[in-house]
Amino acid sequence: MITPTPEQTAIVEAARTTTDNLLISAYAGAAKTSTLVMITEAIKGIPILSLAFNKKIAVEMEKRLPSYCSCKTLNSIGHTTWGTAIGKRLTLDFKKTFNLVSEEIKDFDRDERPDFGDVMKAVSRAKAAGYIPDSNGTRGLITEEEFFDSFEEEPDRHFRNLVNRVLLRSIRAAYAGNIDFDDQIYMPTLFGGSFPRFPLVLVDEAQDLSPLNHAMLKKLVTKRLIAVGDPYQSIYGFRGAVQSGMEKLRDTFSMKDMKLSVSFRCPRSIIRRAWSRVPDMRWPEWAVEGSVVDLPTLSYADIEDGAAIICRNNAPLFSLGFRLIANGRGIQLVGADIGPGLVKILRKLGPESMTQEEATIALHKWKTEALRKAKSPGTVEDKEECLAIFIAQGPTLSAAIAYAEHLFKQSGPIQLLSGHKSKGLEWDYVYHLDPWRIPSRFVFSESDMEQELNVRYVIETRAKKTLYLVNAETINE
Repeated sequence: MITPTPEQTAIVEAARTTTDNLLISAYAGAAKTSTLVMITEAIKGIPILSLAFNKKIAVEMEKRLPSYCSCKTLNSIGHTTWGTAIGKRLTLDFKKTFNLVSEEIKDFDRDERPDFGDVMKAVSRAKAAGYIPDSNGTRGLITEEEFFDSFEEEPDRHFRNLVNRVLLRSIRAAYAGNIDFDDQIYMPTLFGGSFPRFPLVLVDEAQDLSPLNHAMLKKLVTKRLIAVGDPYQSIYGFRGAVQSGMEKLRDTFSMKDMKLSVSFRCPRSIIRRAWSRVPDMRWPEWAVEGSVVDLPTLSYADIEDGAAIICRNNAPLFSLGFRLIANGRGIQLVGADIGPGLVKILRKLGPESMTQEEATIALHKWKTEALRKAKSPGTVEDKEECLAIFIAQGPTLSAAIAYAEHLFKQSGPIQLLSGHKSKGLEWDYVYHLDPWRIPSRFVFSESDMEQELNVRYVIETRAKKTLYLVNAETINE
């Protein structure tokens, strides 16, 4: 039997005895899921909807919450709502956008043909942002200019027109019952539908909600909302999460602020270090001291199996990954979905027979052109640094591609991942690689700086025993 903290007791009492909408700031490791369970057990006799970001979390919540709680993803709610709205059985087609882009792009001259993958990503991004082409007649959440201005590179007229045509065809197909994953939220939120009614809606990871998620909640919440999140773990602004999303939720739904400040994950030493970002974060009485160790040097052999090495940028991880493999250590790049995109750029540099020197020159030309178009130079710099590491591994471009593909296929006991990929995970031992990279030198606004400081907080609160600070250049035999 878990003894609630005073903060948990106050939250449960507010949930049980008032009708207030509650916004709970839950710091890293602060038992937010256990608190949600306490809330649902205290409020009996009414149907409760618990919303999760993915099916895995929804299934886990279903195991822990009482039977009168309905645990759903935002997508599953939207799917049912849209099917009811158009009165048709829906077909979930994961190749829908692929097929539409294939049909639209075939008429382009080879020299003017936009990158296939970029078009698919733009269509998915448009739906997440709530963008609707003007010719449709339905008002979206943002205008065409606002949407395309958010791209890292300024898209040309051909690209814009192509994305708009695919979107319009996708919308028509959705009215006929053919939808994809993005449509499950996009269509019912922007084009109409009667959402299910629950007296209480619970939302987790509130800091990560997109503008479309916010718009969906406005239609879904008819009586009461209780949302949990950590404003200091808001790190997905680049992916479209609402800036200061929890504050906007509070204002929209007139929510009462409450807090879970006691971390049951982090030892005292790590919490003290986190005070520079979250000064009211605390530990329970039984918390161990743990340790934060600034390592002047580190041997490959001394890295514990099962440890995580986390960095702000990908390139230092890739470089270290090659060195660890060469020294007989097994590694795994966690969430290496960046891999296919980098390999794709390598293949576009020129013939695979080109020498290392030629590939380096071609990479410099790629970087110059990418920076000319880029709105986010930091992303280009990080990619270029990654690509340079691959090129340095072998005598030809073909070898560089082979080394990159080999790295991304590794599966070993030491996990390497970026700060953004580490969110929601925990390890006994965490190595913060190149902590000097935070903040990035490409910080141009206050909101950029906030995101950077949040990434540091996320990385360093993954550790349950020891946090090591180490520079990549000091790791050797």
